[in-house]
Amino acid sequence: MRILIAPDKFKGSLTAAEAAAAIAEGALRVYPEAVATQFPIADGGEGTLEAAVAAGFEERLNAVVGPILAPLGAAWAINKADDGKVTAVIETAQASGLAEMEPTPANALRAHSYGCGQLIAAALDAGATEIVLGLGGSAMTDGGSGALRALGLKPLDSAGNVVPLGGGSLADVAALDTSGLDPRLAATTFRIAVDVRNPLYGTSGAAHVFSPQKGADADTVELLDAGLRNWASILREATGRDVNVPGAGAAGGFPASFLAFTGATLEGGFALVAGLTGLAGQLGDADLVITGEGSMDSQSLTGKAPIALADAARERGIPVIVVAGRILVTPEELAEHGVVAAAQLLDVAPSPQDAVAHAAKYLAWATSQVLEGA
Repeated sequence: MRILIAPDKFKGSLTAAEAAAAIAEGALRVYPEAVATQFPIADGGEGTLEAAVAAGFEERLNAVVGPILAPLGAAWAINKADDGKVTAVIETAQASGLAEMEPTPANALRAHSYGCGQLIAAALDAGATEIVLGLGGSAMTDGGSGALRALGLKPLDSAGNVVPLGGGSLADVAALDTSGLDPRLAATTFRIAVDVRNPLYGTSGAAHVFSPQKGADADTVELLDAGLRNWASILREATGRDVNVPGAGAAGGFPASFLAFTGATLEGGFALVAGLTGLAGQLGDADLVITGEGSMDSQSLTGKAPIALADAARERGIPVIVVAGRILVTPEELAEHGVVAAAQLLDVAPSPQDAVAHAAKYLAWATSQVLEGA
């Protein structure tokens, strides 16, 4: 039997690679002669870098400016294909992540994506001709302005002074100095993993929907939204492009600046990562797929990585088993996506706290139990 073990991360307890190892341990207890291929997956957010490295990309580390100016080390990955194409993978969470910032109103205004731009510059210096940007876990609501500033753009106020970094300053931008913008941007393919449909600004935009979890209070939300509105107007004047499109509100509006100044495309996260890592080829060799994530809930059914994988397996007639930290959807809902059996850690752990603290042990155990009963 050839088993493809392809989970997403169990947020707060296991990375996708750690989850895959635990599931493989449990599967091989039941089928010791099976070929168990561990293949971490992601949906374009946090975990995308890990999935790329697991698929053979070379991981690199650069010192960058964090979301509120403190320096940090940020990882990214690069791969040179046989045809000469050089692809880099960058996650916003690595350089400009919410984990690097206390979520307060003041920080929500200050946070920026400058470090992401530094990683893009490093990728360009390394010869990247294609850059995949994974969005998620970001601290900023700056419309991607910080990233472009690291690449040479100068946003100016009405007096001709460069405005401070952060979304709180975007309302003061009156003009752009593009004379120093890195010319390599125009010749680089940017593919941005986006699964939300939120526009850049407005009641369903980046500030109103996402900035409260980054520390923004009601007044801060309005300031950030006003800044994004002005930024969109400034970008349209400079490039002729309307960036207030579905998906532009992801990661604090990060895609907006790249939609304006590059030929960036917005793509579904799972499909993008699957194509990048060669998941389709792995799926074609499998007799059984085991996938999972920390919480399998109604949001999972909208196309997050494990269910998207289950749908792809179902189309090929491959049975799927789900093992998750907790499962908040019905067996019937899972069956619609080709899932033939499922188990959750809460069924085998004595408490939710224990399930999180010793997730690998219970994940292996739950995998063995569901395979024995399937």
